[in-house]
Amino acid sequence: MTALRQRKGSKGKEPPLGAELHPQQSNCCTDHHPERILHGDWSWGAIIWTSIGWSVSVGLGLLCCIYMATLHENDLWFSNIKEVEREISFRTECGLYYSYFKQMLQAPSIQEGLSDLIHDNLTESKRTINLLQRMNIYQEVFLSVLYRSLPIQTYLEPVYFYIYTVFSLQAVYVIALYLTAWLLSGSWLAGSLAGVWYILNRVDTTRVEFTISLRENWSLPFLALQVTTITCYLRPQLSALQQKVMVWLMYVTTFCFCLTWQFNQFILLVQALIIYTLDCADFLTKSQVTTLYLVQVSALLSVCLLQFCNTMILGSLVLSFIVAALIVKHCQSGVRTGGLLLRLGKLLLHSVLVLLLTCTINYLVKKALQLRSDEHIFKFIQSKFGLGSTRDFDASLYLCEEAFGLLPLDTLERLAGTLMLYPYILTVLLLSGMFVVATLQNLSRPKGGSAEERKGSGEGRAVAFRPDVAYNLLHTLFYGLLAFSTMRMKYIWTGHMCAVAAYGVCGMELWTLLLNTLRCNTKVLLRLVRYAVPVAMIACLYYKFWPKLMEELSELREFFDPDTVELMTWISTKTPKRAVFAGSMQLLAGIKLCTGRVLTNHPHYEDKDLRERTRQVYQVYARRGPEEVYDILRTIGADYVVLENSICYERRHRRGCRLRDLLDLANGHIMDGPGDNDPDLVPASHPRFCEAIKTEDPAYSALFTRTFQNKTFHVYRVKKKRKKSNKNSSEASVTQ
Repeated sequence: MTALRQRKGSKGKEPPLGAELHPQQSNCCTDHHPERILHGDWSWGAIIWTSIGWSVSVGLGLLCCIYMATLHENDLWFSNIKEVEREISFRTECGLYYSYFKQMLQAPSIQEGLSDLIHDNLTESKRTINLLQRMNIYQEVFLSVLYRSLPIQTYLEPVYFYIYTVFSLQAVYVIALYLTAWLLSGSWLAGSLAGVWYILNRVDTTRVEFTISLRENWSLPFLALQVTTITCYLRPQLSALQQKVMVWLMYVTTFCFCLTWQFNQFILLVQALIIYTLDCADFLTKSQVTTLYLVQVSALLSVCLLQFCNTMILGSLVLSFIVAALIVKHCQSGVRTGGLLLRLGKLLLHSVLVLLLTCTINYLVKKALQLRSDEHIFKFIQSKFGLGSTRDFDASLYLCEEAFGLLPLDTLERLAGTLMLYPYILTVLLLSGMFVVATLQNLSRPKGGSAEERKGSGEGRAVAFRPDVAYNLLHTLFYGLLAFSTMRMKYIWTGHMCAVAAYGVCGMELWTLLLNTLRCNTKVLLRLVRYAVPVAMIACLYYKFWPKLMEELSELREFFDPDTVELMTWISTKTPKRAVFAGSMQLLAGIKLCTGRVLTNHPHYEDKDLRERTRQVYQVYARRGPEEVYDILRTIGADYVVLENSICYERRHRRGCRLRDLLDLANGHIMDGPGDNDPDLVPASHPRFCEAIKTEDPAYSALFTRTFQNKTFHVYRVKKKRKKSNKNSSEASVTQ
């Protein structure tokens, strides 16, 4: 539908046993580490090196921000197109979210704007919903209040204030990855390499330049910041005051992450599993485990309160899991005693108890709250792994989208092309082996050898395998598995992947192992390769990719979608302001933004009643009779229905994944075109509605009147009343 066209025109004591493979402990505060000044090293060298490191991080962040903003401008010629074209460029759900920013700015006052969001009757016809409870749009509210309060209205348009804020968050994202790599390796060269890799792998690390309002573009920078604060919190050199500061920073970043994305609970569930694994492997003290869990719970409950007690959060698996893990951990105090096999058996029993208690708590909470908002996600997971019905309409909508399929192998080819994949794989393999060895040694310790007690006695923890490194290792492994199973989740993995790969290149682990193997490990040579290799890699990347970046930035295109512009203009000028429109979720989001008309359904799919309504509205693309479709549309209060040729005659998806096929399967009808059909499917008794209505047959024209048409869209007005003769005519047509 939418097209782009070429635009015209200091040393430590002897390390413990095993540290020769992983000499991290002696390297914690050497080199130009960001913690040197915090630990009292105010030498000129420390100040200069730390200042340079921070300056480079800010510079890379700004470079990424400007790069994304320039790509967005060059792809759309955003500064030169009309306002309606700018709004149309906010595709699908992005348009819905931006419409609330626009709505808040158009409100007479901030109070009235908030009241309209809390008592909204424009987003879903014949319903009044609390948008602040249903959706994660506090960022739009905050930006609108900030824009109205700052004296910038005369020289900065609202849309630019909005998109520049989102692009600025990309700078925050890069700085967070930079700091994580710096903390892990002790060298800001690792941070530089991580930032460069993030920018060069833009296709696989972000999609912000064309999906600006997408919730993940708001939340993932805060998730990266949270990982940085966790990495810093788990370092063993922090004082009590610094730990308290880190805990508060963890809470703030986790809170911001949860507030800005409706899928926060599923991401935090994976993170809770990482914490649980580290606890079972005895890498964390009891207080650290409890603190990390409570930070997650506090952030989720804070967001729940801000969202007017959002039941989807209260019934989330992550809350049930954390409660279960803490209860079982408190009750099973002897799980860390005994030999290796006995402890492994206890841990297995411990995990089974946690799993059973999690399911029980979650089931009881959902029953008590009558919660069914997230059942479509679990249906999708069941269907994806062959555990559920393959004909469920909601699950099929996800399964048939490429973004929810397996990670394509060409992603790995692109990551290898920027020299990132190979050091990443080597780093993960090495650290995974060391993690297993350290875990077995932890579990083989006699009673009294827990992480907390070893910390108190000053004994080397886990064969010098630092908990911050262990956390980041499991983070990249767990989210890597998630990315391989669902391509859309790759953006959580690939960003952190840059930091882990940079740590492998600039940290001591790989180089110590390699130099020991070559029997030439000296302090001078180790430092030389740790600095020379990343510098050489950055120089190589500059030589290889700088011309390509310049060529990419020189490509000028222009937004071009005249059919949608014509449709939006017609709706704005020729229909009543309170007219209700039915159609596809993606198009209706644009209609809400561009025209302010009332919708029957929309792309924010986390509500059971809305999902059922959407399925009913989509019957306009199924084999249903005119009377049936008319009754559906009148029941939900639709005045107009917009039919799209791109859906009615869709060829983008394979047979069985086209929207009309999903509807036929859900209705028990045989699908269009050559191919096999399940034996229980039957031929439909009616032609496809979106095709038959264009014939202007009396059975259709008696109920619908075409009011707008172009090459892409057909708009029909749903008549208010039906005459008896029209009904008889319709019945006769159906009989035929």
